[in-house]
Amino acid sequence: MICKKYRIIFLIIGALALLGFLLFSSKSTSNEIMEITAIDESPAIVQNAEIITIKKEPSDVLPFVPSSVEGEELYLVKRVKDGDTIELENGETVRYIGIDTPESVHPQKPVQCFGVEASQRNKELVEGKLVRLERDITDRDKYGRLLRYIYAEDGTFINFELVKQGYASVYTYPPDVKYNDLFLEAQKEARENNSGLWSACQDENYEIPAISNESNQNDPACQIKGNINSTGEKIYHLPNCSSYNKTKIDEARGEKWFCSEDEALDAGWRKALNCL
Repeated sequence: MICKKYRIIFLIIGALALLGFLLFSSKSTSNEIMEITAIDESPAIVQNAEIITIKKEPSDVLPFVPSSVEGEELYLVKRVKDGDTIELENGETVRYIGIDTPESVHPQKPVQCFGVEASQRNKELVEGKLVRLERDITDRDKYGRLLRYIYAEDGTFINFELVKQGYASVYTYPPDVKYNDLFLEAQKEARENNSGLWSACQDENYEIPAISNESNQNDPACQIKGNINSTGEKIYHLPNCSSYNKTKIDEARGEKWFCSEDEALDAGWRKALNCL
């Protein structure tokens, strides 16, 4: 009877020991599985992180394009024709509003003082780059060129910069006068600093265009233009002078039409240096 009781106790203890062993084995196996899973998942996490890093490389990010002026688009400058004229990729030629640079490629005029430098500076600023265009009042000039203010992609106002740096002078033709005061301030600064053409062209034949509101002559026989330039100097232009077509007469400023050179000389005007 006692032996039977001990056998039962031993069986119970053995069963408990077996159960404990099975539970311990199960836990160890679970931990091993978790460790293996963690090891297997780690490379995946690293791979995903590497993929994200590759996607964030600067070379793969598109450049930021600022909003255009007055809703207009960005245009690629195919080539620079001279200091104040460019050709776009779409074939349009654009003449800068409000400024004038010395001639460098005119088929009927010699290269003027600082013309090559102005053209080169314009190339540095816009050639092969995206620009924004802003219209004033007039859409095109008589040659079919677009008349626009030009902005680099970073917002640099090209018309203004060329005047400020001494590569261009102010040449405002009404009604396109939106930035006239701004350009005049820039020109004043350039002249005071003897920048660009204001230093290089003092003894040359480049006549600085005056700001003017053109008036029409009444007498077709009187072809001589008596212009007052931006420094107040009175200069008359004959039809064979290279600046004749660009010179506009504003009688409100005291400018005049003359019927003869003697009349102009007697009135205190001198002959333009770029006449034939």
